[in-house]
Amino acid sequence: MNLNFELNLTQQQKLVMTQQMQMSIKLLQMSNIELNDYIKRELEENPLLEGKDRQNDKEYRSDMSKVDYKEFIKYLDFDNYTHENYHYRNEEEEVSPFNFIGNKKSFTEYLLDQLGEISIDRYTRPICEYIIENLNSNGYLPDTIEDISRDLHKNFKSVQKALEIVQSLDPSGVGARDISECLKLQIKRKNVNDITLMEIVDKHLADIAENKYNLMAKELNIDTKEAQEYGDYIKSLEPKPSRGFYTGDEVKYVVPDAFIRKIDNDFYVIMNDSSLPKLSINSTYKNILNNENDKKDVEYVKEKLNSAMFLLKSIEQRKSTLHEVLNEILKYQNDYFNGITNYLKPMTLKDISEKLEIHESTVSRAIREKYVYVDTKGLLKIRDMFTTGISTSVNQANKEDLSTQKIKNEIKELIAKEEKESPLSDQKISEVLKEKGMNISRRTVAKYREEIGIKSSAKRKRY
Repeated sequence: MNLNFELNLTQQQKLVMTQQMQMSIKLLQMSNIELNDYIKRELEENPLLEGKDRQNDKEYRSDMSKVDYKEFIKYLDFDNYTHENYHYRNEEEEVSPFNFIGNKKSFTEYLLDQLGEISIDRYTRPICEYIIENLNSNGYLPDTIEDISRDLHKNFKSVQKALEIVQSLDPSGVGARDISECLKLQIKRKNVNDITLMEIVDKHLADIAENKYNLMAKELNIDTKEAQEYGDYIKSLEPKPSRGFYTGDEVKYVVPDAFIRKIDNDFYVIMNDSSLPKLSINSTYKNILNNENDKKDVEYVKEKLNSAMFLLKSIEQRKSTLHEVLNEILKYQNDYFNGITNYLKPMTLKDISEKLEIHESTVSRAIREKYVYVDTKGLLKIRDMFTTGISTSVNQANKEDLSTQKIKNEIKELIAKEEKESPLSDQKISEVLKEKGMNISRRTVAKYREEIGIKSSAKRKRY
């Protein structure tokens, strides 16, 4: 065994990610909402940063428009940089629709309001309120009557009475312990008395979900068509009583990071800065930099100035990168935005990165969790505009690439027109698409069908 130690001198190139580089990448992949939260924290921690709310800034709202980013970047090299150094071109002012959003009444408040209109004794009302406050986001009661009795030190009958009162409120099905009870509460509210229907709710909900009406009919001693009619009726009921009410779980809104607007028959990318504060450097700290006697203060101001300048440059670099990416997407998908075609062309991160001569990961970070509002298409997630392609013909001379979205739409249309008593199998759909020049396998059809939320032919069959 050789235990000799040797010293070797080697030379290699290595990229070291500085803290600033890491933060620049982090800022690039932030959405407008995430960036806004980050800027607010920086404003609290850095006294050299000043921020003005654009929503209440009349000068900004009357001067909001497109930016020449290549020209704009020149101003980042000046120590006294502020957003005021560059002037925007005038556009028509637009009122944000979010200004008109009012407070939503929550599901809990809706139930408590109804409870206030009912004559209930003073002993039972607090139990009803406790039950309402403990409903989950679907409107179900996760606790047992025994648990509530123990927690409130109330007897079983009192809690049972309170639960019956809650279950009598609108919407029908509220306060159920499980989906079977939820459906049965709705059936009873409709005054439907059918023993078979109740048995199906108790024992055969899984069969309905799996379209196993033959098996269900055999066990209930009814014909298959009748079993399916029962299934259709049950599907018309609401499994989530809280649906449509504010429960605190849903995302309230999405703020687009940019707009693609059509002006004089041409599309333009306009960045949305309205949700971000208008940042500038506080000039009152300049005197400290000139004071050579207080080195600690000078070092502190320099550190905060560098931090503020880095943030301003990173925000503009983020905006510039996203603007360039969206401009390339606009060129690539111009026919789609103009309505010439209903489908997006196949487009990958590589297609855009090669055009801009940047890395694919930069494009990926730039579009992460970001949205764009297009005049002709509405709100779109930028990531969703990137689709893979598939050959429409095995003949290379006539080869044309179609996006997977178009293939999915073709599958949707075929299934929508199929005979419900004899639905198309994945193999049959594959054969039909091949006849149209779309050369995809049965497995690919099954994959796309599942992605668009369509069940298999066995589960789509009608009797």
